[in-house]
Amino acid sequence: MEPISRAWIAEFITTFCLIFIGAGAVVMAANDLSGAGLVAVALAHGIALAVLVSITAQISGGHVNPAVTISLWVTGKVESTRAMCYIAAQMAGAVFGALALSLVVPKTLWEEAMLGTPQLNRVLGVGAMQGVATEAILTFFLVFAVFGTAVDPRGAFSKLAGFSIGLVLTFDILMGGPMTGAAMNPARWFGPAIVSGTWSDWWIYLIGPVAGGVAAALVYWAAFLRRKEDELALLERAG
Repeated sequence: MEPISRAWIAEFITTFCLIFIGAGAVVMAANDLSGAGLVAVALAHGIALAVLVSITAQISGGHVNPAVTISLWVTGKVESTRAMCYIAAQMAGAVFGALALSLVVPKTLWEEAMLGTPQLNRVLGVGAMQGVATEAILTFFLVFAVFGTAVDPRGAFSKLAGFSIGLVLTFDILMGGPMTGAAMNPARWFGPAIVSGTWSDWWIYLIGPVAGGVAAALVYWAAFLRRKEDELALLERAG
């Protein structure tokens, strides 16, 4: 990976793009302009993430998500200084991405959709605890895919990690989108929320993704990586 002084730029740009495209797709779908509704929203997010991770994997690791960065930090895959810089860049990129979206899309279109800010679907009866659980489980799948394809050196498809991760984001949104908006990413909520001034259920989109991501990281590390890392450490000492 590149030094932090350059890697944070990649995280800023990729998160900017994810918010601009993802939240933009939500706004278009809310106004019946996308032609495919939930499927269009899921594909917009999934394809964007697949491309962005593939482009920046060698530069910053292609996190594009504070929940991913925190999960990697918890398992010792990212040092503290780099993690903090990445999270700051991701949050800033999200805000600027949402701001750009608000400038290019007429307010009459994005206002009703709250600029694509994820929200609990109270009409369906989704409560706060259900929202947290949904976001946590969906993010668990996403981070588990990150570890299985991008972190684990044995991953057979490591060169295609972006594609796999993007597909997980897509199927997560197809299931969870109607319930919580399927953010799975604090930055995905934060940027549109800041610009649109939408703060309802804000804590759900911080606690849910981070809890689910950390759980996935710890499970994958304990079940599949720790033993291999211990074996490598023994070999290095023996050598």
